[in-house]
Amino acid sequence: MNEIHPWKNLGPNDARRVNSSGRFDFFWVVLEANAPGLMLKLRDLPDPLPSIPKLRNLVASFRKMETGGAFVLGLKELSQVEVFETLCRDVVSAGESGSDLDDALARTIQRTRRWHHLLRGGAVSGLSVEEQRGLVGELSFLRELVNALGPETAIEAWTGPTRTSKDFEFIGTCIEIKTRRAAAKPYVAISSADQLTDVDGCRLFLRVINVASAVLHEGQSLHDHVSITAAMFRETDRAYEVWEEAISATGYESDNHYDGRRWQLGTIKNYEVLEGFPRISGPIPQGVNNIGYSVSLDVCSDFATDDDLVEIIKKGLSQ
Repeated sequence: MNEIHPWKNLGPNDARRVNSSGRFDFFWVVLEANAPGLMLKLRDLPDPLPSIPKLRNLVASFRKMETGGAFVLGLKELSQVEVFETLCRDVVSAGESGSDLDDALARTIQRTRRWHHLLRGGAVSGLSVEEQRGLVGELSFLRELVNALGPETAIEAWTGPTRTSKDFEFIGTCIEIKTRRAAAKPYVAISSADQLTDVDGCRLFLRVINVASAVLHEGQSLHDHVSITAAMFRETDRAYEVWEEAISATGYESDNHYDGRRWQLGTIKNYEVLEGFPRISGPIPQGVNNIGYSVSLDVCSDFATDDDLVEIIKKGLSQ
């Protein structure tokens, strides 16, 4: 390892603060096999743990510490130490802009994900058709929230891109967005055990949006949906910065070819996830991972609601 780098003279049990005047506890550390690393010290490990990207030449992980927890980035390929230092300093810069430690962690993970996408050269074929459909649905609800709550409140609540358990999180209310083809069988796919689990002190809703697509020249492409949404944040610097981080974390890239497919929003149905709702919930046995399942919408009919989700969100925020 070149001695000009910040890991100089650090041992496995040492840590050197990245910025002595920084607001959060970022440290240069040396990990297993003498690998250079970056650590963000946390009060405790998040529960549930946020999803983090699987990186080809890097290791990203959460670790339990004697006093709390930590998010750690480590370099596996030592020949790339200079690039890794640049990455780490950029990640720290993003984290330091957070409003509190939880926000700093979210921004750290978002920026790590952005680097991951950059270093792998971006997705060659871009988002899959189903990923595009899901993004169109989330963007439609995000625009609704901007109109009702303002850009900053709306974009801060959009947690889906960070792969947290819910797509939108507010004080008192959480919303999971699912999209489907109108002619598809009446099921929605639940990709993890956390998506429909209860959150203490919150009402939980499932919004199902019919989103049609066709390879046409007329109508709105994914680029159009992203552009329309982006315009709603441009006048607010803070909100636009968060928007850019979030849309990048989805895997969307403006250079990918999405112009040939058009997307049309259809009917919307809201369900409140209450006791008896068809779902996998409760403690998951240790060692059981990557749970995915489908929910029949026919069985959910008793949980359908005509209540305005935006008004419910506003009520939760005011309490």
